[in-house]
Amino acid sequence: MLAEARSRIVRYTPEEAAADPELSLVDLRSVDERERTGVIPGSKHVPYSVIQWRADPTSEWRDDELVGRRLCLVCAEGYSSSLAAASLVELGVDAGDLIGGFDGWQAAR
Repeated sequence: MLAEARSRIVRYTPEEAAADPELSLVDLRSVDERERTGVIPGSKHVPYSVIQWRADPTSEWRDDELVGRRLCLVCAEGYSSSLAAASLVELGVDAGDLIGGFDGWQAAR
């Protein structure tokens, strides 16, 4: 399932994500995890459990900061973000994910 999801999305390296001002980083991790391990500066927090209806432009619960943007989803290690990004692509959202997740971002710094 993961390989199939990844075949349908764009995956960004930490360097690519940091260099692209048009890319919106969306952190899917829990508040506890973000507090414990840190955050990517400028990233927006949207929990994994609600990302589909927050990013779907047709949803009455959408977050207008996400609609119409290129999204790069971030989880801890880059697995659940791939699945979430693939589900957003099915909704017509321009979404990909960060290779290695937050751990990959940290390692690249």
